Amino acid sequence: MCKTIKQKVKFKASPKVIYELLADSKKHQAVTGEKAIINNKIGGNFSAYDGYITGVNVDLLPARRIVQAWRGSDFPEGIYSMAAFVLVPTKDGGTELTLTHRGVPKNLIPGIEKGWKEFYWDKMKDYISKQK
Repeated sequence: MCKTIKQKVKFKASPKVIYELLADSKKHQAVTGEKAIINNKIGGNFSAYDGYITGVNVDLLPARRIVQAWRGSDFPEGIYSMAAFVLVPTKDGGTELTLTHRGVPKNLIPGIEKGWKEFYWDKMKDYISKQK
């Protein structure tokens, strides 16, 4: 059985900056401190956290949207989920990011929900605060 994770988070950086932190290998690696190889084309492969996360870019609209067929190395063999990141500018010049992560194996939901917050949103906020 698979489930959907939905999270909203606000950042004090533009949608362009947030997009790049997620979709640019060097910037992603700078945020997480872990190896990332991200192809910036639709249909391109990506890996993050030194290969723990792998997948394929399904849709890319710079500064607006990223959709990926996504899997963790602890997913059952052959199972992919769909992670969609929608970036909306806020009135204060920041970004509201909405993550909709569909098809996550039910038993992995708690760890992945915590992982998004701990290994992405918190690290991105920390990185952004140090760039000012």
